[in-house]
Amino acid sequence: MNSETIINSSKAPEPVGLYPHARKAGNLLFLSGVGPRERGSDKIPGVELDGNKNIISYDIEIQCHSVFRNVRYILEDAGSEWEKLIDVTVFLTNMKDDFAAYNRIYAEYFRENQPCRTTVEIKSLPTPIAIELKCIALI
Repeated sequence: MNSETIINSSKAPEPVGLYPHARKAGNLLFLSGVGPRERGSDKIPGVELDGNKNIISYDIEIQCHSVFRNVRYILEDAGSEWEKLIDVTVFLTNMKDDFAAYNRIYAEYFRENQPCRTTVEIKSLPTPIAIELKCIALI
């Protein structure tokens, strides 16, 4: 087996560019940015778009649950698990409005395992989503 292995999940949404879902390097697993989209669809849970694909409304809580589910899919398909996450970087497009709900939901998912975490606000993401996670886990 290579010291580095590319992982693509059969359950997580397809990448929107030329990158894998994750790469194994030694005993570490590095996940590419993971959003709340659903596999096999352009549908984004909790997002309502107009005819020009501009966001009319979104529900950060629904997106949080969906993105955490997608992270779990990738971890499990790579031979890791939720409890082995060691570092999480969270990108939010609206810190002022969304941080409290995201932080509450995050605490539900990470009650037992508490990886290092950084949360930053960014202007936009490649698709009309409000949250994306970048994670590192142990294998």
